[in-house]
Amino acid sequence: MKKLILTACAVTCAVSVFAQGTVVFQNRVSGSIVTHVYFNSAVTSSVIGNGSNDTPAGNQSWAGYTALSGSAYQAALIGIAGTGDPLAGSWGSLVASFRTGTGAGFISGGDCSFANIAEGGKGTVAMFAWDNSSGKYATPASALAAWQTGGVAAGFSNPITLDVFGGGLNVSPNLDGLKSFNIYLVPEPSTMALAGLGAAAMLIFRRRK
Repeated sequence: MKKLILTACAVTCAVSVFAQGTVVFQNRVSGSIVTHVYFNSAVTSSVIGNGSNDTPAGNQSWAGYTALSGSAYQAALIGIAGTGDPLAGSWGSLVASFRTGTGAGFISGGDCSFANIAEGGKGTVAMFAWDNSSGKYATPASALAAWQTGGVAAGFSNPITLDVFGGGLNVSPNLDGLKSFNIYLVPEPSTMALAGLGAAAMLIFRRRK
């Protein structure tokens, strides 16, 4: 009886693992996807779009930006089943680092699975990248929390909807539709408040003149 129970548990666990949908977490797939992740410390907002050296090529200018390079920068995928907001979903299984040299801007990724998206199912994902040079943010969740309070540079790609996730007989799909994007520092609340006060003071000064 015990053997039957153990066998049933093993089969159940195996099915739950194989039921997870997978994607190929790469932003450089020859002939299909060539996108980059950039950083410019002077920019404090999201910029998304392919440049002339991306595939497919676009007209977004990345002049003044530096492609992320080395293991100090990391990336992950977040996704949700169907066509909803990926940020309302769960993180994928893989945290990737960025390559160096001519590979700057590209991750060293691989297959990434999602417990909340079924194999063969439809889902929407987004790529999240961040600066972990401090060593404090090894997980995407911790980096996201720090980014929202102005503690670290990070950013999201555009959302990508994939009709069939990999798993079982389904081949893991590439991130078709992914575009180049940047990471950036969200202004701290105190900085934003000071900026607001400064603008108000300028307005009052002008009115008095």
